[in-house]
Amino acid sequence: MDLSTLRKENELIDLFCSLAEIPSPSRKEEKVLDWICEYCKQNNLDCEQDEYKNIYIKVPPTDNSKEPILLSSHVDVIGDDSTVIPYLDGDLIKAQGRTLGADDKAGVANALYFAKYLTKRTDLKHGGLEIHFTRDEEDGMTGIKNTDFNKIKSKYVLVLDSDALGQCLVAGASYVMVDLKLSAPKGGHSGNDIADPTRKNAAKLIADLVSELPQGVFYIEDGKVITSCNLGGIISGDVKVTNVINTDAHATYSIRSSNKKKEDELIDKMQSIVDNFNDKYKDIANAEIAFTVKMPMFEKNEDEYLPILFETVARKIGITPEISSFHAGAETHIYANKTNANGEKFSPYLIGLATVCNMHSAREYVDYKTMIKGQELLKEFFEAYNRDSD
Repeated sequence: MDLSTLRKENELIDLFCSLAEIPSPSRKEEKVLDWICEYCKQNNLDCEQDEYKNIYIKVPPTDNSKEPILLSSHVDVIGDDSTVIPYLDGDLIKAQGRTLGADDKAGVANALYFAKYLTKRTDLKHGGLEIHFTRDEEDGMTGIKNTDFNKIKSKYVLVLDSDALGQCLVAGASYVMVDLKLSAPKGGHSGNDIADPTRKNAAKLIADLVSELPQGVFYIEDGKVITSCNLGGIISGDVKVTNVINTDAHATYSIRSSNKKKEDELIDKMQSIVDNFNDKYKDIANAEIAFTVKMPMFEKNEDEYLPILFETVARKIGITPEISSFHAGAETHIYANKTNANGEKFSPYLIGLATVCNMHSAREYVDYKTMIKGQELLKEFFEAYNRDSD
């Protein structure tokens, strides 16, 4: 079977390919946003955009005693604005010579298709569906950061951006930027001043300091990395100049953690090591370390309802569920630290409705059969979610 035949036979796959064919690099998503708005208009879906051009879609409830749920995806992709030509390779949809954009147009397609399907299910008693499509997730997350959360009534959020069918990720790591600067102000000449004990080389000092600071995994729970620290780089002196006692040095780290207590322990440990260094080299050298939160953590919610329901539904339809955490960032992290229109704190989860591999590369592909199975999972889950609230 070729892709053209598959598209004629399956509306979901055709919808995905139509979205994938529209280049939408970060902050250049206008064409795909316009396409989605037109799709909603043709299918009688309530669609609006905010000032940042993020999209909000609503399918009204058929039972006001039930609660709505939100599906969220991003429309931007890694790649340029060159032509996207999808093709079929066995069960895999790929793009000729570039990124496909299945991250996250597989999520967008599943959400849009489901919204259209739901409008025709007049027999189904439900609390309504909300969909949010954001811009610029890949580069700066400016879309979700500019979201008007007062437009959203749902408490539970399914962020359809995981890379494997059946995943329900319940926690995600923060990203804390660590900036370490060291000064040994006397400096001097490598020959004339080398014997002076008050003239320390900043390059050597930062090497010693870095050797004491944590590197790698800091805390593991249930076989999953929860907290880690990674050295980004070290700068000091000039490799071509060897006759100077260096006066300045700079190193950077990233801390990732989905447990605030362990993150705080790691930060305290790093600060303590720097403080001890400064005591040791008082009046000779000084180090300063700064911690800047670039992305807040997405901590595990004590509310186990949705993951348990997801696992039950997945097993029922023959999908092996994965309920776990992930050691990276996503839009779940922003939702987890915001409240909805009713003042309730969101309960977000990163959900996999398709298996997408080699994301962000020219070898990216999506297994189309997993996307179809993911739509089945979404339908069954939505019915179970609304059935449970009877």
